[in-house]
Amino acid sequence: MAELMLAAKDRPVEGKKFPAPAGAKRTRTFKIYRWDPDKGGSPTIDSYQVDLDSCGPMILDALIKIKNEVDSTLTFRRSCREGVCGSCAMNIDGTNTLACTHYIADVKGDVKIYPLPHLPVVKDLVPDLNRIFAQYQSIEPWLKVDTAAPARERPQSPEERAKLDGLWECILCFCCSTSCPSYWWNGDRYLGPAVLLQAYRWIADTRDEATGERLDNLEDPFRLYRCHTIMNCTKTCPKGLNPAKAIGEIKKLMVERL
Repeated sequence: MAELMLAAKDRPVEGKKFPAPAGAKRTRTFKIYRWDPDKGGSPTIDSYQVDLDSCGPMILDALIKIKNEVDSTLTFRRSCREGVCGSCAMNIDGTNTLACTHYIADVKGDVKIYPLPHLPVVKDLVPDLNRIFAQYQSIEPWLKVDTAAPARERPQSPEERAKLDGLWECILCFCCSTSCPSYWWNGDRYLGPAVLLQAYRWIADTRDEATGERLDNLEDPFRLYRCHTIMNCTKTCPKGLNPAKAIGEIKKLMVERL
């Protein structure tokens, strides 16, 4: 049996330890992946003991406290703090999720935090999203019409609008795509669940007039059909969406038009 493992230089090693401040009574240890491209070398797992009595309830609160009060070199993305922007997506306690909506109390034992898996790391908890956003651009995520623009908006009935529920809420955090084994191994050609859910969002939109063109763009052994319905995407989505269902709907439309 083949044994797959990281090269020695890529395996994290034990890093620095930052104790809790004197007098702290209720603490948790945060073990955080660190890697600085300017320094090179192997990544490290640094340990930070955080005083929970002076910290907010969310994982992001702890990360901000560590950066502001303990180690200003810690690098991560964040913006809205409300589960809307998707910036703070990372792997927390083995699950891809949002740091701003994940409670510290929901993690048992030490809190282990890594960047989203199977993407190049820019620094620390910041993954390189260039490729995945290029794939998003490739599906042309905007309304495409040939008819003349109306004097006002393009109307939809409540029933037509309801078809977009479960699709428009996607915040492009990419927790789903980076949890998908098919995307791990074929990420250069397979679009992945996040991008395919977005593709179906425009296919399902009754105002769009490019359904055939959009399906043609996805008709490829890799771009669409590398999905094997593993369902990791649906399980991990922090917004409770179902990318696997959206991918299945695209496949049904492919069959129906034959």
